[in-house]
Amino acid sequence: MTNWFGKKATVLALIISLGAVLGSLFYSEIVGFEPCILCWWQRIFLFPLPVILIVSLWKNDSAVFKYIVPLAILGTIVALYHSYFELGGVSLLPCTAEGGACSRVYVKEFGYITIPTMSLTSFAFVLIISWFKKQYDKNNNA
Repeated sequence: MTNWFGKKATVLALIISLGAVLGSLFYSEIVGFEPCILCWWQRIFLFPLPVILIVSLWKNDSAVFKYIVPLAILGTIVALYHSYFELGGVSLLPCTAEGGACSRVYVKEFGYITIPTMSLTSFAFVLIISWFKKQYDKNNNA
């Protein structure tokens, strides 16, 4: 299983990150949900991922995960905090008056899947795929 995920890691990370970007744009531009400041921070860490991954596929650069892992880690931290805050946790940072409210729940599927949960899942999957890629490279370069 590690071999398959390791071989396909860049394409899988691209599919996940591109799906997340398109989903984010769908909710804000088509459905009309106004992103809050925490959503914008998650977008800052998410939107470069597909571009970086496409360039790495084009250039056949397998070292791309060195660049996307920090973005995914930072995005995960923001998404975790946003999920905590959305579930009623105490805000450590003020939510600005501009944009949507950080605690507002626009979507809640299956009783727990909200937009920050979707973001967290996307970042987590990119990190898991990156781990598979690292294991694959370690096993095949040893």
